[in-house]
Amino acid sequence: MNKVVILLGGPLLVTQRLLREVRGSRVIAADSGMAYAEALGLAPELWVGDFDSSPPELLEKHPKVEKKVYPSDKDQTDGELAVEAALAMGASELWLLGALGGRSDHGLSHLLLSIKLTGQGVKVVLSGGREEARPLVGGGRAAGLEAGTLFSIVPLSDLAGLTIRGAHWELKDATIPLGSSHTLSNRARAGLEISLAQGQAVLFTYFDDL
Repeated sequence: MNKVVILLGGPLLVTQRLLREVRGSRVIAADSGMAYAEALGLAPELWVGDFDSSPPELLEKHPKVEKKVYPSDKDQTDGELAVEAALAMGASELWLLGALGGRSDHGLSHLLLSIKLTGQGVKVVLSGGREEARPLVGGGRAAGLEAGTLFSIVPLSDLAGLTIRGAHWELKDATIPLGSSHTLSNRARAGLEISLAQGQAVLFTYFDDL
């Protein structure tokens, strides 16, 4: 699988788990997201954006990275431009780091873009370090969370056929309406499995209680 990591400018806590997940990946930085490259031990091969949030010292520190510069008056975020570049490189798995906890409009935009990409067969993970988000769409499944992990499922539409096994609170073929908080703050047990028949949702996971 061709994994591409995209460095965004939102908050990011560099954890040992995150370091393991991104090691050896191809990397694209979006504007000020380049500031995370050194702490993650990553060497971006492309740097995209309008560079309105990259301070001069950051630009001076990485003079050899290929840059793709866009005008500030553009109709896409730097993150979306970086995603397009990653897909052009043949990415089948994207990790958007710094995608959570910053500007709400950008975060929601990235979440909705991840839903679209999932429907196109691209695996997407959005991460802030301790918090991760994964799209869950009709016909999709999720598994493999370590026992004890806190997780929530946030519906982005009415959900039908939601099944959760191997958790503190389990469900079978449940219907969850848009706006419901019924599936927030659950806890994984051994062998967690989640499946959804119809609808769109986001699976949030927390690797340390916040």
